[in-house]
Amino acid sequence: MVNSGRDKIGRTNKRTLLILLIGVVLVGIYLLYRNFGSTNTQMTSGANWSEYYGDGSRSHYSTLSQITKENISKLKVAWEYSSGGADIKGNRSQIQCNPIIINGILYGVSPNTQVFAVDATNGKELWKTNITDNGGTSSRGVTYYADNDSKRIFFGAGKWLYALNAETGEPISTFGENGRINLKVGLERPGSDDYVVSNTPNTIFKNLIITGVRVSESETALLGDIRAFNVHSGKLVWTFKTIPEKGEEGYNTWSPEPRKYIGGANCWAGMAIDRKRGIVYMPTGSAAFDFYGGNRVGNNLYASCLLALDAATGKRLWHYQLIHHDIWDRDPPAPPNLVTVISKGKKIDAVAQITKQGFVFVFNRVTGEPLFKIEEKKFRMDGIAGEYPSPTQPIPVKPAPFTRQTFTEKDFNTFVADKDSLVKILRGARTGSIYIPVGKEMTIFYPGSDGGAQWGGAASDPDGILYVPAKELPVYTTLIPAKKSVDNTPLTGVKLYDMYCASCHGKNRIGNRDGSYPSLQGVEKRLSKESIQNILSKGKGMMPSFSHISNEQRKVIIDFLFNKSSSVGQGRSKSVQTNVPYQHTGYNRWYDKNDYPVNTPPWGTLTAIDLNTGEHKWQIPLGEYKALMDKGIPATGTDNYGGPLVTASGLIFIAATRDEKFRVIDKQTGKILWQTQLPAAGYATPSTYAVNGKQYVVIACGGGKLKSKSGDKYVAFSL
Repeated sequence: MVNSGRDKIGRTNKRTLLILLIGVVLVGIYLLYRNFGSTNTQMTSGANWSEYYGDGSRSHYSTLSQITKENISKLKVAWEYSSGGADIKGNRSQIQCNPIIINGILYGVSPNTQVFAVDATNGKELWKTNITDNGGTSSRGVTYYADNDSKRIFFGAGKWLYALNAETGEPISTFGENGRINLKVGLERPGSDDYVVSNTPNTIFKNLIITGVRVSESETALLGDIRAFNVHSGKLVWTFKTIPEKGEEGYNTWSPEPRKYIGGANCWAGMAIDRKRGIVYMPTGSAAFDFYGGNRVGNNLYASCLLALDAATGKRLWHYQLIHHDIWDRDPPAPPNLVTVISKGKKIDAVAQITKQGFVFVFNRVTGEPLFKIEEKKFRMDGIAGEYPSPTQPIPVKPAPFTRQTFTEKDFNTFVADKDSLVKILRGARTGSIYIPVGKEMTIFYPGSDGGAQWGGAASDPDGILYVPAKELPVYTTLIPAKKSVDNTPLTGVKLYDMYCASCHGKNRIGNRDGSYPSLQGVEKRLSKESIQNILSKGKGMMPSFSHISNEQRKVIIDFLFNKSSSVGQGRSKSVQTNVPYQHTGYNRWYDKNDYPVNTPPWGTLTAIDLNTGEHKWQIPLGEYKALMDKGIPATGTDNYGGPLVTASGLIFIAATRDEKFRVIDKQTGKILWQTQLPAAGYATPSTYAVNGKQYVVIACGGGKLKSKSGDKYVAFSL
């Protein structure tokens, strides 16, 4: 009896202890779920890739380690998903999406800008949208939010920001206007056009979605204000004016009343967030028009800056201007990386910003104090008539640049075709410095006007190492008098084409050499008048809309492209033009007649930079040309778009290159451990996740840029 009573008491105590233990576990799960839903913090297990570039720090880093150096040879295709909508004619389509994976479901975007959800173990489609009013956006992904009431996918398409039910893909009717808000509202100014898209995923902080947008880069650009909206209602909560009003700090760095005459200074590249501190970090774009600033005299705060804002209120905490009076379109191309480093013997939470020029700026995350010295260096000031360049620009002493900075005669590659004629051309150009004001002569950008670093961004690991993909190709342009009619003569197709199209597609309609601005010769054989009218009205990919000119003018341009003569009266545009006296002659990447870059390789690189010391650990060429390899020329690297992924097992996964390969690299040495051919180039950043204990790596294979074929597939790999 005594023993039975003791056993009963023991069983009761064990049962009570078990109940308490279960209760603690359930409370823990609830708190974890609640925290994940309200702050969008990455799940601690690393199984999810819960937001753009992996986490709020935009680290591109995963704690998963099942795939290792030892077993990488066993990596195989696990599944493929054809998302649909690839355009293999006309303007080639792309996928720039970094997909997110939440609890075994992958959310991505197709080439024709439809959101989809698939089973992350097999690629089976669960749902897909059928949005018609998407403005031709090239989307880089979606944003996830969950709370006790709903799970939402936020997605920018055209001028709209949508809130979709994450389980069905249906718009959430209580958000904004039947599930969407118009991002153009509030960004208008006198003379502005209609072009605005939110193609980079936005950022969640508690019950806010913080948004940046892409606007046009012409004189008619909308304002680039940064805004936060309530995730439930879509109501505006705060606005930060990147071009200040009179009386606001920074106003005196512009010509008077800049918000009436100037657009841009927008956060198009994405942002990072320190949710613990409630600070959001965002790089801003250059003011428009990109290459002439005579109408915006001064340093132009807060254009081409790194901004630190209070995420709850939008209040500025600190800023650093990376380029004063930017007239080179050298705005930061990617979100910053939030890192922890050892500086002067102390552990410091820092923020690192990569740039198109090949620099890395590193700051104390809280105070904005540079961790490495930054010098204000003098540069040429001989701008075109009416231009007033800044006499100095900030140059970090450390880390050393990850690209070369100047292009001269000695930098032509040894096998360049027609070298003598190219040297003659170069001798008449403006070159030899990264900050030469664009003139009437051919002006060289080196590295190119879009990098250096590009929108794929850099990866960082817990050791404070930054892994930066970059490219090095000379790009040239010129400023010419703006083609604007001031009398009452009819506007012909030739005049309108010269005014609005020639700066990108060329005077003779041949586009540029690498296909980023496609040829319009023979376009009538590839596209209908209706489809071109739709592109001109809404934009497509990198091309902004021309909704600010009249419908009649667009029809005359289309007639010209179809080799038909027509004209329209001086009705001009639907908006008042500003007084920028110049236009540029395009972003012309410099290739020889064999379609190789004229400069000495490497043409694409991946660099590991120790942010604790500011020293480079290694740099390798990224990508190759098979024809050159067959001739015994070592890997040259290629032009590239898309970022890396780094894992706790010491691996870097990266596609990005025009040779359509996917590579795995040892993060310690830069040695290529594994590579495979993709169905189309992966101009995107890979994601990794785990389901039922199995690790997967997935990459969007959209191609389309750099004259590579277009595709629509997402390809997942596993052991």
